[in-house]
Amino acid sequence: MSLEMLEKLEAKVQMAVDTISLLQMEIEELKETNESLTAETQELRSNREVLEQDNQKLQNDHQAWQERVRTLLGKMDHVE
Repeated sequence: MSLEMLEKLEAKVQMAVDTISLLQMEIEELKETNESLTAETQELRSNREVLEQDNQKLQNDHQAWQERVRTLLGKMDHVE
């Protein structure tokens, strides 16, 4: 093998090593982004569950108040 071919091979190997290093860094960045998005997703799910519970409580309260108002209106109808 000539020296020139060996130098070309070395350059290609170095380029491959550099490319692999860049790809590994990109993979690490993507993993960090994925972890961050996973945590954010979990937080949003938790917040949604709290909001759904609050909404259900408010709907129940609203329904209870409607019943109370109907009851009071019914009593007023009997007074007249």
